[in-house]
Amino acid sequence: MKLLRVGTAGAERPALLDADGTLRDLSGLVDDIDGTLLADGAALARVRAAAEAGDLPALDPSGLRIGPPVGRIGKVVCIGLNYHDHAREAGAEAPAEPVVFLKAPDTVVGPHDTVLVPRGSVKTDWEVELAIVIGRTARYLDSAEEALAHIAGYAVAHDVSEREYQIERGGTWDKGKNCETFNPLGPWLVTADEVADPQNLPLRLWVNGELRQDGTTAEQIFPVGEVVRYVSHFMTLYPGDVVNTGTPAGVAMGQPEPKPYLRAGDVVELEIEGLGRQRQELKDA
Repeated sequence: MKLLRVGTAGAERPALLDADGTLRDLSGLVDDIDGTLLADGAALARVRAAAEAGDLPALDPSGLRIGPPVGRIGKVVCIGLNYHDHAREAGAEAPAEPVVFLKAPDTVVGPHDTVLVPRGSVKTDWEVELAIVIGRTARYLDSAEEALAHIAGYAVAHDVSEREYQIERGGTWDKGKNCETFNPLGPWLVTADEVADPQNLPLRLWVNGELRQDGTTAEQIFPVGEVVRYVSHFMTLYPGDVVNTGTPAGVAMGQPEPKPYLRAGDVVELEIEGLGRQRQELKDA
C-alpha cells in the first residue's frame, strides 16, 4: 500500500493512493498514519481490505498539500557515510561500524514544502536517502533478517545538511543537521510488502534540473536490515520512528571548487524508484 497524509501542516488527514493512482480518504477508517496504526496488524488489514473492495471515498488532489507520510514521529535516526561511492568522494575510509546521529522530529516536513536556507549559511547541501519506517518495537535484535520483519515500510527522505555547521563549527554533527525544514519526507509510506528488495532501489536528485546524484542502494556499506539490527543495540526503535539510511555520491561537498551549495531560489527534485518524487523550492530563513 501507498499510505500518505494530506492537508495543511498540523491538520493532515490519512489517505491512500490506490493501484489506479486515485487518492482515497482513510479518515473514516483510521485516525492517522502513525506508529499506533503501523503496529496494529488488524487495522492495517482493514485498510487493505477496504482498498481492495473499492470502499474508500475518493479525494480531489487539486491544491491539496501532501504532508509527511508519518505523523507523531518519535525520533529520526540517521546513518552517515553509508555508501561506498559517497565515502570515496568524501575522502573517507568506509566506516567499520555505522555512523549514527539524530535529527529532531520537528525537522520533518512534507515532500513539496519549502526548505529554508539557514541565516548565514554558505554550505547548505542536498542528500537523497532511503528512509525506513519502523512498524514493531525493535530492541537488541539478533539478525538482519529479524530486523527486516520490524520494518513497516519505506519512503523518500531528503537529509538536508549545512556542512559548515556540521564540520567546521566544533561539537557534533547536530548543528548542521537539525535546522528547520531539513528533513522533507514522502510523498508516500510504501509498505514493506511492496518493496521486493530494499538493496536494489535507484536514487536520483536534481538541482535546478541538473542531475547531481544517481545511485543505488546496492552501494550501501551497511544494508537496511543490518542498520536496524545495529541501531537496536544502542536505542530502542518504536513504531513510527524513522531511520534515514545514508546518501550516495554526488553531494555538493564532494564537488570541485567552487562547490555548488544551495541558495535561495534553487529547486531540488529527488526520487527513489517506486517510492515517489519530491520537489522543494529553497528560500531564506
